[in-house]
Amino acid sequence: MTKQNRVSGSIGIFDSGLGGLSVWREIARQLPGENTLYVADQAHVPYGSRSMDEIRSFCEAIAVFLLEQGAKIVVIACNAASAAALHYLRKLYPDVAFVGMEPAVKPAVKNTRTGVVGVLATQTTFQGKLFESLIAAYGNHARVVTCVGHGLVENVESGAVDTLETEKLLKECMDPLLSMGADQLVLGCTHYQFLMPLIRKLAGSAVSIIDPAPAVALQTARVMKQRQLINTNQGKGRHVFLTTGKPETFKSNLERLITPFTDKWETGGVNWQSGCLVHV
Repeated sequence: MTKQNRVSGSIGIFDSGLGGLSVWREIARQLPGENTLYVADQAHVPYGSRSMDEIRSFCEAIAVFLLEQGAKIVVIACNAASAAALHYLRKLYPDVAFVGMEPAVKPAVKNTRTGVVGVLATQTTFQGKLFESLIAAYGNHARVVTCVGHGLVENVESGAVDTLETEKLLKECMDPLLSMGADQLVLGCTHYQFLMPLIRKLAGSAVSIIDPAPAVALQTARVMKQRQLINTNQGKGRHVFLTTGKPETFKSNLERLITPFTDKWETGGVNWQSGCLVHV
């Protein structure tokens, strides 16, 4: 691949579903001239309750698909997928730049006033080595308390982001963290960003909520500059969104979630066949 082809390639982004769009939005905002290719593996959503091996196999197949479509960098816009597959993919494809997610424990520990940091994530994220390394590095500087957000990913996927049921699920998860004195709440799942109004309501003004999406987009830009992959084209990027789920439902969600950020986008479907992704 020539340098020009690399530069004009897309930023590949994937998640189990809609959550990674919170990362996509920041990438599109910080790198407006870049093309993006987003894959939502809604056939397997949520990832957070699946085994590490199963998630790893999904991630490898999606990464291969993105690279085959000309992705110049791959962003794993999912904490559970990053926990299961980031190091594995970097080892498997050493020449490819992979940017992953990890709960933003470091800034939370730095900024806590009470000495207690709350992390809201999925079960798989907490079981991964990435989270284990964060606790090893920063756990001695603050008390890190955690909660698994059962049902929250499914509610975001269904569009139930401001219902009484979702508020109840959030309250059940957040109350123990807040009662232990957490004044920093780390969102350890990209889906949770779409619940921000409810989270702010329940947390109150004394609690800082840390969304990792801006930092992930910034790291993506850093890596691309280091590797000379920035597209210097002054025009607006073109954005393609694919799902392994139902394309029409996906499209209606995209119209709601991304239209304010771009008018140059298209959508479609991909299917799983013998462990590989293929266009519909």
